[in-house]
Amino acid sequence: MFQRKIYNHLLDWKNDSSGKTALLIEGARRVGKSTVVEEFARNEYKTYLLIDFARVSNKIFEYFNDYKNSLDELFLLLSTEYNVQLHNRESLIIFDEVQKFPEAREMIKYLVADGRYDYIETGSLISIKENIGNIVIPSEERKLKMYPLDFEEFCWATNNDQLSEYIKLCFKEGKALDNSLHKKAMFVLKQYLLVGGMPQAVAAYVDNNLDFEKADIAKRDILALYRDDIMKISDRYRSRVLTIFDQIPSFLSKHEKRVRLSDVSEGSTIDQYADTFFWLENSMVCNECFACKDPNVGLSINEDRSFVKCYMGDTGLLVSHAFDESELMNNSLYKQILNDNLSINEGMFYENLIAQMLVANGHKLYFYTEYNQEKHRNDIEIDFIISNQSKLKYHIYPIEVKSGKRYKTTSLDKFNIKFNERIEKSYIIHTGAYKEEENKIFIPAYMAMSI
Repeated sequence: MFQRKIYNHLLDWKNDSSGKTALLIEGARRVGKSTVVEEFARNEYKTYLLIDFARVSNKIFEYFNDYKNSLDELFLLLSTEYNVQLHNRESLIIFDEVQKFPEAREMIKYLVADGRYDYIETGSLISIKENIGNIVIPSEERKLKMYPLDFEEFCWATNNDQLSEYIKLCFKEGKALDNSLHKKAMFVLKQYLLVGGMPQAVAAYVDNNLDFEKADIAKRDILALYRDDIMKISDRYRSRVLTIFDQIPSFLSKHEKRVRLSDVSEGSTIDQYADTFFWLENSMVCNECFACKDPNVGLSINEDRSFVKCYMGDTGLLVSHAFDESELMNNSLYKQILNDNLSINEGMFYENLIAQMLVANGHKLYFYTEYNQEKHRNDIEIDFIISNQSKLKYHIYPIEVKSGKRYKTTSLDKFNIKFNERIEKSYIIHTGAYKEEENKIFIPAYMAMSI
């Protein structure tokens, strides 16, 4: 059991809700939803009842179907079946993998109104059309997204708590870390890049004396689960989802990192892949980043979904997805990345990592490009644009990610001139130390956790 930030959100819900809303936790497969919820139930309630709809017998389904209008009998049968005594306002009922039985989710309205117990629902693929097509979504749900361990949580898991606190302090005060601690922070960040934040992979890494190979085995098991999930979706768009999923490393290895459908199939259009990108984003397997044509108040108002980047939801999974086992081990790629000797692909891993860190902080991802017709090339390319979401003092924050030691900031300089009045701060995320020059803030990649 790793320390997870979401635990405090669960406490806030319990204290604020007082049984008036259920909590729905969404997340990709294997991000630790069930583990943290059961730990929360064990610590914060007198008793709890966990119903895993991926494993229950038909008898449980029958109980819900036959006694949905008779809650006294339903609770009695469930309490007897699971040998758990339920206490008024002191017990939690968990609907685990609720996407497997949407009818239970639909009952939340009446269960919450009944008021006897608290309810938490967990699941992956929650919003996928096949799982909600025949039910009325209850308004009594409060939704909460759960992601892989973020960088700070990874620091906690690897006994680098004080380092993460020092990083946050330096970011807040606008100063560089001590040089020796900067090197240590970059080294820990590279471990995070390679292992990722999936709890099973982190556990395999930590429990086996920081063994990348053991972590890789865990990650490949998770990637296999994702492929299994894809194989179960509608025939109508299954092959397209699988094609995009398999080619994510290829797209990200290109300079622009955009999904080019012409590389997938000649004559393909974005409309044909609408369900594909919906599935990849809503399954939380990927973090999608759309173009913003005019970065202004409300980035989503000006988004252009015909241009999309598709990042893996976990960078450790991307590493294992990009290379097969023999490439990683025989070519010592882990060692090359740790020692900054990987000449190819390192940029895509760093950019994916920053996307993951921004999403973990609640940001929706956008990018910006401006094409020069005369030169037949992009004059401006901004990796990410985020906003402060303020309705009174709205500002945007362009972000450029640089994995190499030598780079130019030409695109960002042009962008700053063009949209100067809208910009609060401009960030260059690089491998060097913190510094400020003119209207740009250069931050080491590990500080992205504080943006």
